[in-house]
Amino acid sequence: MGCLFSKREAKQEEETPPVYSWDRKDRPDPKDFTLENLSGETVGRVPGKVNGQQFLIKNCQNCHIYVFDHSATITVDKCLDCTIFLGPIKGSVFLRNCTSCKCVIACQQFRSRDCKAIDVFLHCGSQPIIEASTKMRFGCFQYQYPELTDQFTKSGLSPYRNLWDNIYDFSPMPDEQNWSLLPDDAKVEDFVPLPTTEQFQDMKISTASDDSVVPLTLGKTKQKGSESSLVVFFKDSSSEEKLRQFLKDVRQEGSCCLARTSEIEIDASTAARIFGEDERFAKAATNGAVVGLEFNGTDTALTCQRISQSIIGDSVVFLPNSAESGSQAVEAWNSQVEAQMAM
Repeated sequence: MGCLFSKREAKQEEETPPVYSWDRKDRPDPKDFTLENLSGETVGRVPGKVNGQQFLIKNCQNCHIYVFDHSATITVDKCLDCTIFLGPIKGSVFLRNCTSCKCVIACQQFRSRDCKAIDVFLHCGSQPIIEASTKMRFGCFQYQYPELTDQFTKSGLSPYRNLWDNIYDFSPMPDEQNWSLLPDDAKVEDFVPLPTTEQFQDMKISTASDDSVVPLTLGKTKQKGSESSLVVFFKDSSSEEKLRQFLKDVRQEGSCCLARTSEIEIDASTAARIFGEDERFAKAATNGAVVGLEFNGTDTALTCQRISQSIIGDSVVFLPNSAESGSQAVEAWNSQVEAQMAM
């Protein structure tokens, strides 16, 4: 009896027809994730409407486009004179055959091909790549709305791992630079205005540096002053809040600027090699990824020491005590970051 019943069950399972993705009733409609053949419109998606799917923007002209959600990948194809905001993209964003567009983009990988006169306020977790593209300008991503931090997390993007200024040009020209950095005083709203249509009326948006999910960095080609120094925050329950307050206070003080940020995981031996034999650093390195802040300016190490005193409390933070040790720490840290990126 047992064998007969097992055979009958197996036969019933064999007769159950397979359900393919294209037969599912809950299969996403591609139209919900496409903006195509539009002119002179303000369009997009509010938080929760894309939810990690792929997205396509194609053949749009003179449009204001806002995707206030996280996605898997986004392709922007054949767009002219558009302003575009793209929330966190887990994979790549690919701009093709676009001209005279202004963008705010957060992504893991940025690529452009056959583009001209594109301005981008960028957060990118890997080296941005341009190919057969000219008059490209880049600045640091500056944006905030209530859902954005969670969207970064869902996309696997770190606000501190940002290589926006480290452009790789696949097709450099011998006598002309195909890309440059936007002016230091460039403001996001002057390039990509905030939406005013009914669809986005409930969005609470800020482009202020103090509010931005991604810290404002000056970029490696625009260093201010001669002294570089490193500050590293080790992870604990209050480190993120203290880090943000520290960055705000440094900006307000004004004598040094944030050149670059990075976030990596290190082991105890690496912590000892970079930061010395203090056991606090080796132990704290096991708590998770650590955030490195490279500052540039005048008396940078001493300025960071002074500003941090009222903030860090019992958190573990590496702070050089001299210009020389600060410079050495920057060199050792950047070498470690580059080694991990090359893996």
